[in-house]
Amino acid sequence: MSAETLKTGTTTIGIKTKDGVILASERRATMGNIIAHSNVQKVFSISDNIGMTIAGLVGDAQLMVRFLQGEVAVYNMKRGGQMSVLAAATLVANVIRQGFYLGLIVGGYDHKGGHIFSIDGAGGCIEDNYVSVGSGSLFALGVLEGGYKADMTEKEGIDLAISALNSAIRRDSASGDGMLISVINKNGTKEVPEETIRARAAELGFKYPF
Repeated sequence: MSAETLKTGTTTIGIKTKDGVILASERRATMGNIIAHSNVQKVFSISDNIGMTIAGLVGDAQLMVRFLQGEVAVYNMKRGGQMSVLAAATLVANVIRQGFYLGLIVGGYDHKGGHIFSIDGAGGCIEDNYVSVGSGSLFALGVLEGGYKADMTEKEGIDLAISALNSAIRRDSASGDGMLISVINKNGTKEVPEETIRARAAELGFKYPF
């Protein structure tokens, strides 16, 4: 893999809460040791009830997002209902084996509640209560491990995501330049406004932007 390849860095996070899931990431993209972009989208809405975070090659990530958005839209139209989170994660896991240099999190809410799946480049697909993928994931996982509890509220989940991303950004040079956070629950998908992230970070004692 060339040092000039555009990569997303990265630290991405998925957290299962009492009423849904939280998907989050920072915003930096790198080319070797160069910060190529500081406003990269790494959290995507796939449908009203499913989202995905990306880590790896930007081109592969964008192609995977478009593919999954299209497949889920066709499925929902033909079936007259929403694809389950497990079905979407399994579809991605099957496709990624074809040679995509990616690490993904698929999360969402369906008739069985909230779900978080981590998907690796070999097609491994594992459900968990919380997960982090990317170059800063080791730092984020330490915070997630210490702070996660069953039946977290949405606010508690957002605060935990901010804390975990802050840890990764402080120690991983490929992660930084702000945060993206989405909430998915029975009401659909919503992005957490940047001013809310700033306010929550300040209350937690973190300087923003990072």
